[in-house]
Amino acid sequence: MEKEIIQSISEFLQQGRAKEVQNLVSQALAEGISPNQILTDGLLHGMSIIGEKFKVNEVYVPEVLIASRAMNAGMEVLKPYLVDEDVKPLGKVVLGTVQGDLHDIGKNLVKIMLQGAGFTVIDLGIDVPAEKFVEAIKNEQPQIVAMSALLTTTMTQMETVIAAIKRENLRDAVYIMVGGAPVTAQFAEKIGADAYAPDAATAASVAKEKMLSA
Repeated sequence: MEKEIIQSISEFLQQGRAKEVQNLVSQALAEGISPNQILTDGLLHGMSIIGEKFKVNEVYVPEVLIASRAMNAGMEVLKPYLVDEDVKPLGKVVLGTVQGDLHDIGKNLVKIMLQGAGFTVIDLGIDVPAEKFVEAIKNEQPQIVAMSALLTTTMTQMETVIAAIKRENLRDAVYIMVGGAPVTAQFAEKIGADAYAPDAATAASVAKEKMLSA
């Protein structure tokens, strides 16, 4: 029975059925299933399947957004129990679209996938200057900084951010990931980033590997 409930949570989440996910999370808690198991084998498992399907174009942005809404609905019910059980997030990521760039769809997808992988995400939004990234690193102490750019004219800002992080002697404290349509692995290497991700699902996988191998 326990296995069936958890599996249903994952399946309903993938279908974006928020209300059912909420009800099943409540039911699972009432039956004494551990919050950590509901989170890991139910919600996060469902989101990771959506991530994999998104990577190979089996689902598209609307499906990801609907699944994310269902995940958030489940998390609303689960959150107080996770705090009681002291379940730690996988890690913390500071995320933003660089200065001069107003695109946020890609960044928002990365945020969804990272949250779906179990990360706490500090979203700095769009048009983020280098100083704001530096400030967030000092205040939030993330393990990972992720930058997005959608224009060839703004992707050079990534190098500016990395230079600012180095100036403040924070470079060794964070793992820097970059992505966005014009960004390439070669460019990431050239500016001194640690990793490049071609899409949101890969970004979450790379971040997760980094934290699990740390």
